[in-house]
Amino acid sequence: MPSARTFRLPQVLITGSGASEQVGEEIQKLKGQKGLIVTDQVLVKLGALDGVKQALQRSGVPFAVFDAISTEPTADFVREGGKVYRENRCDFLLAFGGGSAIDTAKAIAVMATNTGSITDYQGLGKIPQKGAPLIAVPTTAGTGSEVTPFTIITDTKRDVKMLVGSPFLTPDVAIVDPLLTLSMPWSLTAATGIDALTHAIEAYVSVKAQPMSDIFCLSAIELIAGNLKQAWTEGSTIEAREKTMLGALQAGIAFGNSSVALVHGMARPIGAYFHVPHGASNAALLGVVMEFSLSGNPARYARIAQAMGEDISGRDDMAAARRGVAAVQRLIKDIKVSSLRELGVDREKLEELAPRMAEDALASGSPANNPRPVTKEEIIELYKLAYAQ
Repeated sequence: MPSARTFRLPQVLITGSGASEQVGEEIQKLKGQKGLIVTDQVLVKLGALDGVKQALQRSGVPFAVFDAISTEPTADFVREGGKVYRENRCDFLLAFGGGSAIDTAKAIAVMATNTGSITDYQGLGKIPQKGAPLIAVPTTAGTGSEVTPFTIITDTKRDVKMLVGSPFLTPDVAIVDPLLTLSMPWSLTAATGIDALTHAIEAYVSVKAQPMSDIFCLSAIELIAGNLKQAWTEGSTIEAREKTMLGALQAGIAFGNSSVALVHGMARPIGAYFHVPHGASNAALLGVVMEFSLSGNPARYARIAQAMGEDISGRDDMAAARRGVAAVQRLIKDIKVSSLRELGVDREKLEELAPRMAEDALASGSPANNPRPVTKEEIIELYKLAYAQ
């Protein structure tokens, strides 16, 4: 008999063009009295936040804004945001932005009701109680953070990207509006899109994969593979943006329940040591890690090839799986996703740090989900191969 599986989602999911206009109604349903909007200064300056502010004002709900996020989320941002939350006597949070804003808001929300620092809760299942109510409104199509029970927070004192996982981190409401992605620059569209594709692929081949998440994985792969290039080349095409964002949402649901694997384990140390955005790190590693992992589950990788739009008729699983890798690598090349070298990673420093990075990757736990087991030495070689791409 198969073991029991748990599948979690936010209480409410609202998707589609103009969905962000409903934020005020959702806050009223949560009975929020005063909110803290967690975002970044770039979005504020661009006026991207104006629509959400107006929706809140129409609902009669006052709010404060914490827009100090200038890099990927850190424990310092969580502490500073928590102080603003308390000083303004807020009782709910609204995350508006990419993965950095949403991950920071998730951590602030749980620290509003739990003691200590977010660094005390590194790992899985360590947060004692539910946090403050949280609505997540993503402005990028990639991280999936709006639907996952995880947050990635950098502890700058230890130079470690911490994975914190708990059902209490899942936002109460996720509002996914593709209109908010229309102003995304082409480079961000590419990196976040491949990040989302990585989520779907890794969740599908993860040893923790389950039937419910499989459905979301394959749909996400089809949507992203079929629409990301157009969203990148023709950024104002709403249909391509909408389908890519829906794929990213589905990929987030998938890996939120089946976890990720080797790519993510290797990506976190790149972010910590070289300050490369998480999505860009995933994108730079995906092709190399897929090639390494094929033998662990050729049948699953063959199905990924089919979802990518490849004709696999008449081919055995391994041959079909290789077509999937080629399709992924072709997409990465077509939309000009940056390599580790182009991202500013120094080769000598990478080779010097690779043993420590490999240890950090293994310690994260994600590589244990990979269909092909991996050693420290193999991870070191994979870093070198990824740099040579």
